[in-house]
Amino acid sequence: MSSRDEILQRLHDRLAGAATVELPPVPEVWPRENPDQAAMADRFETELKAVHGEIIRCASIEDAQKRLAELVEQNGWTSLGVMYRPICSDAVKNLDEKIVRWTKPNWAPTEMAELSAGVVAAEALLADTGSSVIACPTAEDRLLCYLVPACVILARKYQLAEHLPAAWESIAQQCAQPNLSGEFVIVTGPSRTSDIEKKLILGVHGPKKIFVILIG
Repeated sequence: MSSRDEILQRLHDRLAGAATVELPPVPEVWPRENPDQAAMADRFETELKAVHGEIIRCASIEDAQKRLAELVEQNGWTSLGVMYRPICSDAVKNLDEKIVRWTKPNWAPTEMAELSAGVVAAEALLADTGSSVIACPTAEDRLLCYLVPACVILARKYQLAEHLPAAWESIAQQCAQPNLSGEFVIVTGPSRTSDIEKKLILGVHGPKKIFVILIG
């Protein structure tokens, strides 16, 4: 047997026995601790504030309506772009109809850029990063997350998950729907960037203000 044949035989023997080798377990990148909703809400608030976002906790949708109206008045918003979602419809119910702009097909970005703020609905809230997962089936929905100077995200407490893997099952079920279009957007606080002097600047590539209204 030549040296070449001997080397090939060794490789063959090693590979043949590889099937009997017990492989190590797949490491769990995001261990699950299964915290309760109260703990996740506290963690979400801490993480969101760390990236200059604001959270408003509300006991009910009626409370959320009141707090949204206060945001409109305090910030001087004159127009709100609003997603077609039940929770969004409920939240803006008592606002002046003149300031509410529902998303519409082929809404010109230049026109959307004139909006004071956007009101969108979250599919899930990720406690470990203070992130909101938002389903955006249309380009107009997606732009409400990015183009407006302020974005108000509505969510209920039961939508909290400790991290993305914990929320993945529900998100995957939505993605499996044959008629689903668009994409999911993950929003983690206002847009942030640093200039050449390493000074943090908010709002350069997206909303300068992010408010999460957490109901429940």
